[in-house]
Amino acid sequence: MGQRVLVAMSGGVDSSVAAWMAREKGLEPVGLFMRTGVSKPQGGADRKKGCCSAEDAADARRVADMLDIPFYAIDFEADFRGIIDYFADEYLRGRTPNPCVVCNNKLKFGELFTFADGIGARHVVTGHYARVEPGPDGRPWLRRGLDAGKDQSYVLHGLGREALERVLFPLGGMPKDEVRETARRIGLPVFDKPDSVEICFVPDQDHVGLVRKLRPGQSVAGNIVTTDGEVVGRHDGLERFTIGQRKGLGLGGGKPRFVLEMVPETGEVVVGDKDELAATGLLASGFNWLIDEPSGELACAAQIRYRHAPVPATARKAHGGVEVRFDNPQPGVAPGQAVVLYEGDRVLGGGWIDQPAY
Repeated sequence: MGQRVLVAMSGGVDSSVAAWMAREKGLEPVGLFMRTGVSKPQGGADRKKGCCSAEDAADARRVADMLDIPFYAIDFEADFRGIIDYFADEYLRGRTPNPCVVCNNKLKFGELFTFADGIGARHVVTGHYARVEPGPDGRPWLRRGLDAGKDQSYVLHGLGREALERVLFPLGGMPKDEVRETARRIGLPVFDKPDSVEICFVPDQDHVGLVRKLRPGQSVAGNIVTTDGEVVGRHDGLERFTIGQRKGLGLGGGKPRFVLEMVPETGEVVVGDKDELAATGLLASGFNWLIDEPSGELACAAQIRYRHAPVPATARKAHGGVEVRFDNPQPGVAPGQAVVLYEGDRVLGGGWIDQPAY
């Protein structure tokens, strides 16, 4: 028998191919599906566009049976509830949450390592599009996946350096088309299953309705104001907004206005011109360094959203966290989102944006 590894199986094509690849490499894979209590709308074209539902558990079990590997489905609903609570509370604080990053870094991998220890598995295998490779110092480096359109290194920035010693990402060097073709060729039933495209616990994409259901009576209403204090409208809750938003402000015609800031203390939503949206930098906290923490300024590339192109920047310790200054101002720096720093395709570290700097 080969070395035992734990494979996180979501029921999608990526984790299914990752499990197959682990077996083909002579490892002894054990599949694990994490039940979160999430359910999906019945029927319709979007039935399989999430993750972690009962349907996905059934798909994961089918694949495990085809591969003839052990399979477990474990209940993490109580832990996952904390992710949903975080999501609602961040919106009420005037921030834009990123639950997938929190779930990956604080729930999924933590629990996966615990379960791996319980079955005597040193490594955890997932279907993420990222690479872990030894650097010149012998320590593992987290790098981007080679498929730029699918790279998931941004959402993995919170993995500790010790965790990188234990993760395997078999798909990191493959394009998505090749993964799907591999699944089709070997007969996996999920080869054409759609990718997850939304937050799994908001399948109808109505996050406002979810926040209000979870936190009834706690919406913070207030004025919509310009940067010079002019009241231009009213709103019924901060959860409707995010930094950089232009549509859905309810301001009628006229020149386009963009959300610049949300103030939970007063309920004000500050709007302005597009030029006013450009931030010269940001302050971040909860930073996880995947390099030795720099003592001075660090030249890097900063990514401020999952689909944001990294831009040249300088980072340094400041104000109890990390200050990032962009070489050129950037729009849409949203508190609550992650900022991840790169050197080429290597992840240097990342943290949570507290406020933009103008």
